[in-house]
Amino acid sequence: MEAVPPLARAYATCFALAALSCLLPLPGMPVPWRAVLALAAVAAACDGLVRRRSAGPFYPVLLAAAFLLPPPAAALVPLPGALLTRAGQRPEALRRIWRAAQLALAGWAAARVHWDLGGRDAVVGRDFPYALLPAAAAVTAFCLVLTVLDGGIRRLAAGAPPGGRPRGPRGAAARHARCGRFARSLAPIAVHGLGGLMMAVLWRSRYGPVAALLVLLPMCVSWWVYAQYHRERAAHRATVRALVQAVDLKDGYTRGHSERVGRASVLIARELGLDDERVETLRFAGILHDVGKLGVPTRLLRKDGPLTPEERRVIELHPEYGHEMVRGISFLGEARSAILHHHERLDGSGYPYGLCGAQIPECARVVAVADAFDAMTSTRSYRRARPVGAALGELERCAGTQFDPRMVAALVRALDRHGWHPAVTADENTPNTPDTPKTPNTPAPVPEPPAPPGAPPERTVPGPPGDAAARARHGGPPR
Repeated sequence: MEAVPPLARAYATCFALAALSCLLPLPGMPVPWRAVLALAAVAAACDGLVRRRSAGPFYPVLLAAAFLLPPPAAALVPLPGALLTRAGQRPEALRRIWRAAQLALAGWAAARVHWDLGGRDAVVGRDFPYALLPAAAAVTAFCLVLTVLDGGIRRLAAGAPPGGRPRGPRGAAARHARCGRFARSLAPIAVHGLGGLMMAVLWRSRYGPVAALLVLLPMCVSWWVYAQYHRERAAHRATVRALVQAVDLKDGYTRGHSERVGRASVLIARELGLDDERVETLRFAGILHDVGKLGVPTRLLRKDGPLTPEERRVIELHPEYGHEMVRGISFLGEARSAILHHHERLDGSGYPYGLCGAQIPECARVVAVADAFDAMTSTRSYRRARPVGAALGELERCAGTQFDPRMVAALVRALDRHGWHPAVTADENTPNTPDTPKTPNTPAPVPEPPAPPGAPPERTVPGPPGDAAARARHGGPPR
């Protein structure tokens, strides 16, 4: 059983009790029990189907209940499905109870808002268009409750203190993430709300509940299409993970580096205002930019001493190797050109083809900046990381010759807003010592800063002056 922090358990228990309190008025109020039982059965069937298919949530029935029933009855509808359907992860009992409480509270809040705004009368009256306003408010309340409860349990499950709020860049990033979750959830739930409203209108019409259930047919078709898309995306992510793990096993430096380059590429892409599809493509490009190292001899990747010119030429083939490996993977799109050209330089002195300026694909220019930034801000076994500010200063100094100034400026703005957490990267070939045994979870010891200028670095790779990424990777900070 996976350990759940006590605060997270207490949080879930408190809201489970709050959900139960929403049901207390049921015995003393007139409730259309036939409608409650019918909607609960349909909701349970839909929930079970969704869980088996591993697709996203399906809320039209719960929102129809919020539009048709008083708040306590609407809170009752999701309970059978949430409590009886397998959660899929441990601790299963706690997850079932939490999901039931979350949906019950969201259903109660939506029904309460809808009821207070007169939505129940608007659904059955002749002024149907006016039913859209209370329905929209109810959908917003439903989404808000789900987002707030989900954010709270995630924060506590991760071990964050209950009352502490991160300040500075981390606080801004946390607030941005919460707003992003709400915005991403609202659009699909609004579509489900339209389906639920159509169900409620037909349910109250002379056509009755059978006609209302027919509304679910087109929504089930669209849900099936979404499930197929979801599985395809999962297969894409699994493919990318497999490639990254293969590179990580071969070159210890890339462990964590690839993911961080993907994250920095996403920050730059969003700052540039690129659409979501291109942002995802750039994430893949950043993660896979070094996949060509699979074609480079391991002895060169792990060599301690300086590389000979011939060995350097072999390593410089890795962008072409990477492009050959992924060019048949169609979902990567323009990420393939980023893998091929992420070592090109704006002044034409890069490799493999010596492209310059606008000849270099935009996605490759993004990944080049992200790659160099993480190389400079990651601690290696033979040198300390540069501070984020110093790394950004070096990127700005090389902008216009090595890097695209637009991409550098975008990264600077993004880090001002979101911050960055540098990483410690342990090389596999770092010798163990009795005091610091080397394990997968223990970073290698970090020595004192390098000797003063003039002393030779522990590992050097000849390269063009100002090649920030290469020098940061292979010994000594970039000049």
